Amino acid sequence: MSVEGDITRFIITSFASDVSSDELPADLDLLDTGVVDSLGLLRLIAWVGDEYGIPVMEKDISPAQFSSVDSIAEFIREARFV
Repeated sequence: MSVEGDITRFIITSFASDVSSDELPADLDLLDTGVVDSLGLLRLIAWVGDEYGIPVMEKDISPAQFSSVDSIAEFIREARFV
């Protein structure tokens, strides 16, 4: 499965169980829409670190990097090649 697919599945399972993967646009702002709140953001960041082996605590990160499936996927791709 793609990185975007993995992220979408985690978000739906963890934060939006009433939504199907087809109903979650990759560019939807998860923070502004309330799909992910501040505690959820921390959970999401920790999941990315664990799932992809990224030392997120050592990274300079911002909420904008975790605001949508697309932005999270971009963060993962960039972190893997740094």
